[in-house]
Amino acid sequence: MPGVGNAFFDKTGVRPTGGGRYEAELDERWNLRPLPQGGIVTAIAVRAMEAELAHDEQMPRTLHTTFAAQVAHGPLEIEVEVLRTGRSMSQLRAEVRNAGTGRGHLTTCIFGATRDGFSFTDLRPPAEIPDPAVCRSFREPPPEGVDSLEPMPFWNELVEGRSVLGHAPWDEYEPEEARRVMWYSFKEPPVLDDGRIDPLALIVLADTMPGAVGEKVGRSDRPWFAPSVDLTVHLLDECRSPWVLADNRARYAGDGYASADMALWDCGSDGRQTPRLVAYATQLFLFTFMA
Repeated sequence: MPGVGNAFFDKTGVRPTGGGRYEAELDERWNLRPLPQGGIVTAIAVRAMEAELAHDEQMPRTLHTTFAAQVAHGPLEIEVEVLRTGRSMSQLRAEVRNAGTGRGHLTTCIFGATRDGFSFTDLRPPAEIPDPAVCRSFREPPPEGVDSLEPMPFWNELVEGRSVLGHAPWDEYEPEEARRVMWYSFKEPPVLDDGRIDPLALIVLADTMPGAVGEKVGRSDRPWFAPSVDLTVHLLDECRSPWVLADNRARYAGDGYASADMALWDCGSDGRQTPRLVAYATQLFLFTFMA
């Protein structure tokens, strides 16, 4: 695998142990209070399925993860089941869990080769897209006198976010639409030998959808977080830019759950080229309120 020493490639690397089983390991840097981000665990599952399929002409096209049970950092076991292999399309399923546990994250992935068909994108990016360099970074300290949570290595060391549309947690504003737009980039972009960003890295960027709910709810006296129930990602086109534009909307919240979607756009290395839709994702998550 390219990029030895690259944090994403290192942690999504899998080791075969025979019989469709693989091993991997995640460190605490990928945690998002208190467990690893679901996107990185899903990427590990797809990596193991890629290895088991061993079909370079078929790429992951769509995947769905059910977060059946918690997966903690540390040693991981991946069990892959080949559901069907075909000349142009194959279906596999994998479960990632900690050693000695009964269940974990279950992912089904469809791999497909290039086919003849129609081409269009009937989805629009934001009308105005500022350069990443002029957008506020997650890593900038809050204003003086504003209490902040302890920085998470995931955002401080692995993935950087820069706000295009939305508010900081300390902002006073009147909530309107449930939408946030961000620039995302890995500190060490996982670039493949052919210059593409590893498509599995887009899974990690897609699994950041509760922010749209935060934009709609605004400041709250009840601190909350939103564990994922599921995650669906459609990998649509190649991404070659280290900066990815993420347009995140929440469509509904009720009964303690929320439904959201995410469109990921490649706007070129300088963020100024015509946007190309490279992935689209949907997710259901639930609300948990902290004491």
